[in-house]
Amino acid sequence: MPLLDSVPAKEGERDAARRAAAGVRGNPLSGRLGLDSAVQARRLGLRLPADMSFESWRKIGDQLSVIADSSAWWLGDWLVYGAEYFPDRYRIALAKTSLSYKTLRNYAWVARKFPMSRRRDTLSLQHHAEVAALPEDEQEIWLTRAETEGWPQSKLRKEIQASRARNEDSGQPRVTISVEVSSAQEQRWTAAARSAAVPLPEWIACTLDEAAVRTFSGC
Repeated sequence: MPLLDSVPAKEGERDAARRAAAGVRGNPLSGRLGLDSAVQARRLGLRLPADMSFESWRKIGDQLSVIADSSAWWLGDWLVYGAEYFPDRYRIALAKTSLSYKTLRNYAWVARKFPMSRRRDTLSLQHHAEVAALPEDEQEIWLTRAETEGWPQSKLRKEIQASRARNEDSGQPRVTISVEVSSAQEQRWTAAARSAAVPLPEWIACTLDEAAVRTFSGC
């Protein structure tokens, strides 16, 4: 996000400003990311010229912030590609990055849920992760709200949780379904729910809803 802004601004407005500074204009499919030619980026550090102005320094900070946000999408897309074309993708990924298996798996899951055409340029991968377990139409509703209102990830999560609580209290009849599964299935489902940052029963319900939609749509 833009650094040390003396005038309060919405998170979404700050994101849009920093992406403009980094050369990204609205569409995640257009625009290439890069750093100002005045700096030298190395594996272990960043060399900046001694005579840099404040505005130039701030612009570089905006560029670095966008690159940091984008790298999560890049890793997710890289892992999805590996899943399709190469074996042992996560072992390779873990050897190449300092990130945990859980983090990488989450990046890949969100990247698979959102093709580039549906990713919001002003929202982070973490925003998308908050809604990834929802049906696609609800994803779009929540992402639009987060984008319009300038919500940070934590605010989006709280709003979704509050909406669920209201729906649960709305008097709709509730039913309980019991299903016997193997311990291996339970472990996989629990891991997937944890990766999506939602309770296991909610993850199961969302996954079954998505399967039902695909069935009726002929997918």
